[in-house]
Amino acid sequence: MAVFFKQFKNKLFKFIPLFLLFFICLTGNSVVDLNFFSINVHFILIYYWVLRQPLALGNSYIFLSGIITDVIMGLPIGATSLALLIVAAVAAYVRVVTVRISLLTDWISFLPALLLANFIYFVALYYSNYSLDYLYLFKNSAFTFIFYPVLWAIFSMILNFMKS
Repeated sequence: MAVFFKQFKNKLFKFIPLFLLFFICLTGNSVVDLNFFSINVHFILIYYWVLRQPLALGNSYIFLSGIITDVIMGLPIGATSLALLIVAAVAAYVRVVTVRISLLTDWISFLPALLLANFIYFVALYYSNYSLDYLYLFKNSAFTFIFYPVLWAIFSMILNFMKS
């Protein structure tokens, strides 16, 4: 009985990133919007888990969460999915070329992923005649980059908890 419970617990902990991904997209809280700043938790979640545990989030789950986010937020279908897949692709590339894992290397390599994903997001929304607030998009990118270490620490604790 104890072995069964331990196996069940390990399988359940393996799905924590996937539960977080779909919880964020189904609640429509992919962007934590406070009074002065906003943070795109969706990008940080995908970047961290694709970088650390590549089998935890598959590309099809990432694409599906982007589609669900687009439907809930009323955005053109595929805009968020494309941006999320760009973040996942950059994280996969960084995982291959990184020799030593540290917060600083992850944080610095998150910047090109964030810029490229927001550029693709901007282009997709611009060509679908969706009105954009450029200042909001810039502030969102800046504060997402600034708050990456905080969520990195939280996700690292979750990852250590999963491994123990």
